[in-house]
Amino acid sequence: MFTEPVLPMSGPRYRSRMTAIGSYVPERILTNAELERMIDTSDEWIVQRTGIRERRIGEPDEFTSRLAIRAVQNMQERYGVALHDVDLLLVCTSTPDFSFPSTACLVQAHFGIEQTFALDLSAACAGFVYGLHVADGMIASGMHRKALVIGADALSKIADYTDRTTCILFGDGAAAVLLERTDDPRSEPAFFSYTAGSDGNGAAHLYRSNTAASLNGAPLRGDGKLVQNGREVYKFAVQTVPKGVAELLAQAGLTTADIDWFLPHSANLRIIESICDKTGIPLERTLHTIELYGNTSAATIGLAMDEAVRMGRFRDGDRLLLFGFGGGFVHGGLLMRWSDLREG
Repeated sequence: MFTEPVLPMSGPRYRSRMTAIGSYVPERILTNAELERMIDTSDEWIVQRTGIRERRIGEPDEFTSRLAIRAVQNMQERYGVALHDVDLLLVCTSTPDFSFPSTACLVQAHFGIEQTFALDLSAACAGFVYGLHVADGMIASGMHRKALVIGADALSKIADYTDRTTCILFGDGAAAVLLERTDDPRSEPAFFSYTAGSDGNGAAHLYRSNTAASLNGAPLRGDGKLVQNGREVYKFAVQTVPKGVAELLAQAGLTTADIDWFLPHSANLRIIESICDKTGIPLERTLHTIELYGNTSAATIGLAMDEAVRMGRFRDGDRLLLFGFGGGFVHGGLLMRWSDLREG
């Protein structure tokens, strides 16, 4: 359910605002035609069930940290932002380079950020929304001033290319945003409504096995690869997200007509269509990257946001509704007021 960030009992209520954005996808394109030669599938079958035509695949040595670094570099090139004073660095990912050190520490080292709170955040495909919420709350508390939030995943590294029901879905990519504190207490909050939840009973329907050999007494499959029960994930998404959207709107006193853009997690076009049908949000106001990038997990919402920025779709004051959902099961939504970014 909706929760306000916990703030100190005294002192100002700080606001955060997004000041820069960047993204990156690998150059290599994996088409449906190529998958036809690898597994028993067809372009028609994939498009009909998922809406996906292509996905981007990293090189063998292109892991999540490199995707994240490239996204931040893209942000720097476009906005000329300084990173030396970033004091909170979150990498939202399900595919870290290592169990430890964190991918956030690898990004911190690459950019030579001397003093920062560096942390990997694991919330699967809801990771980007979770990361924005955590960063906004940390800034609002007064504990941090400048946060770098990155959603990045290299799902091709854990995809099972013998399983035609899952390998057709996933690709690699990253998106990065910079949140900065504004000290003007009269400023409107960029993030003004939040909802989230989890249901660990869904763990068996979407996981990557690691050191554990069983879950609730049942043996795990996959040998380190991603395992998904697509039917159960679909059911979870189309039941949970519309309820979360309704809760967000009720908390803010808004209706779907007040939302300028909807950015759901790009898991599957059929899921998005069902969610739009149940919520009443028109598809023409829904942004996703599913057709050309596939499911890039924690990167999907940031990639869709940056694509809209590049196309000039957002206007100052637009209301954006972000909603992520995925393994856990976890879900999280944010209502965000857009402020125009100024490229350097």
